[in-house]
Amino acid sequence: MWWFYALLSAVFAAATTILAKIGLKGVDADLATAIRTVVIVVMAWAIVLARHADKGLAGLSRQNWTFLVLSGLATGGHGRGASVPDGGFTQ
Repeated sequence: MWWFYALLSAVFAAATTILAKIGLKGVDADLATAIRTVVIVVMAWAIVLARHADKGLAGLSRQNWTFLVLSGLATGGHGRGASVPDGGFTQ
């Protein structure tokens, strides 16, 4: 069954790339990322609430929170690198 989820993940990754290339011409990449992130947050919380996983919030330890926050910061920081005003990247 794991192969089904791996295939589904690959399909969604491909769809994300194709949709971004087609629909985001002329849109600032940071703005597009922020909008997509809001959509992802809404979807993630909808899944959490639908599966009643929110009951696990009270059981998270300080260490859990620390590493979840650090992981989130690392995820947010790896996307584009250090952008510069002309849309390029620093070396």
